[in-house]
Amino acid sequence: MVIIMIDNNLKYCREELEMTQTELGYVFGVHKTTISGWETGKDIIPLKKLIKFCNMYNYSVDYVMGLSRRNTNYPKIKIDTVKIGSNLKRIRKALKLTQSQLAEECSIYQTTYSNYETGLFLISTISLYTICKNHKISADYILNRKSSPKINK
Repeated sequence: MVIIMIDNNLKYCREELEMTQTELGYVFGVHKTTISGWETGKDIIPLKKLIKFCNMYNYSVDYVMGLSRRNTNYPKIKIDTVKIGSNLKRIRKALKLTQSQLAEECSIYQTTYSNYETGLFLISTISLYTICKNHKISADYILNRKSSPKINK
């Protein structure tokens, strides 16, 4: 279910841009079969590539991930894993959850989640989506693109 929601909107956005899978593959430096995998749910688009797509074509991450029904233009995302980690920690504390609880929600180890919060690693696309979907939090907020943590429906 999670993958289909993300990929269907990616496909919709690509089609809205009147691009073929081959053309989008060229932009990302991947084969069209990789794009097909993202769109059919066989694979998950890496977050850095999702951010690149959103930055290049003025889509919000919330919109492409299917968290919001409307696209909102925000400034380009500059990946800062420490700031993203700080946002994750702030959200977790506001939700009164432990790292272990959020890690369990995301089906990852607590140490992996801890590495996201400390900024050692960029959060994975699927973990970001899971947290945002389960708690109605904006991915664009977590990625430092907007000031409100709420999803714009």
